[in-house]
Amino acid sequence: MCPASWCTIHRERISKNLELALGLVPAGRWFCAVLKADAYGHGISQVVPLVQEQGVTCIGITSNAEARVVRDAGFGGALIRLRTATPQEIDGALGDQVEEQVASISTARLIRAYIDTNRYGDRVHLSLNASGMSRDALEVSTGPGQDTCRQILGVLGKNIGGICTHFPSNEPHELTQSSELFQQQVSWVLENSDLSRKDVLVHAGSSLTLVSDVDVDTDMYRCGAILYGILKPEHGFRSTMDLGARVVSLQEYPKGSSVGYDRASHLDQDRRLACISIGYENGFRRIAHGKCAVSIGNALAPVVGKISMNAIVADVTNIASVQVGDKVNVFGDVNGARISPQMAEAQFQTILADLFTDWGLRNHRVYR
Repeated sequence: MCPASWCTIHRERISKNLELALGLVPAGRWFCAVLKADAYGHGISQVVPLVQEQGVTCIGITSNAEARVVRDAGFGGALIRLRTATPQEIDGALGDQVEEQVASISTARLIRAYIDTNRYGDRVHLSLNASGMSRDALEVSTGPGQDTCRQILGVLGKNIGGICTHFPSNEPHELTQSSELFQQQVSWVLENSDLSRKDVLVHAGSSLTLVSDVDVDTDMYRCGAILYGILKPEHGFRSTMDLGARVVSLQEYPKGSSVGYDRASHLDQDRRLACISIGYENGFRRIAHGKCAVSIGNALAPVVGKISMNAIVADVTNIASVQVGDKVNVFGDVNGARISPQMAEAQFQTILADLFTDWGLRNHRVYR
């Protein structure tokens, strides 16, 4: 295989990032390794063994396909779905013992039926909105929400082994408020049920929560981004994916030549241009037009013209050594030149988690 563009996945960095993250978890609390979106584009089958090596006993996923891969890798710990599921998904995941979230009476009744026929495990997670994401969780600050919650509690009883939420912001002031409100709502649930606090896993908080200066009250942190080096490089976390391509053509073009679709760019003088084997099909987003660069050798080369489906054009006039077939660094460290996370996020106007997930799913992956 000779891929036109590829992601290099650094497994040793994932392991090191996980080690550093586990060191940040306060004593007595749990850690859930979030491997959703195919482990943020890194390949879930490759990441599960790294998680197992360090004794992590809880993994978070979203899809049934991810659950199957985790179980196929030999993971026998808790497997939590990090969103509510459709009835079809719940049914399809029974064999993999996925712990589901519940926020509606219909889902509660469905899971109850599976429990009563010994097809579902022991633990369900009651998902509370806590004035947060307003996505799929139950808002118990309202009368109707409280009525629904009481019905869910009546149907599932002590099979509710977890109560969870997702904080919408990790700004210190807002995080403190969200944590306090969540704990108030957890207390309300416990007061209106036969549940015992010691038997319930109360969990909230992501990678950003873990590295914040706010000590939130949570039994378990659910962390994904930090595993892939998206946060806190000053603490030793390193990005775990590089994106590369190759120079496929080198041509000299005269001053005034238009470059790319719609003649969106024109050369201000004679230029040597390199055609590179990556485009928006591979996650090099069209929004980067006019404000991005790649690195070739030890130098940055500005991208010229609009982004094509399978190609970009870079100005290599000042890089005398470039040759057809040379590697091009779109992100990460190659040959000493670096496209940093900050540069990538600015060029593509999105967060690194979005880019990693997109690049990993669109390009051939090479594991180191």
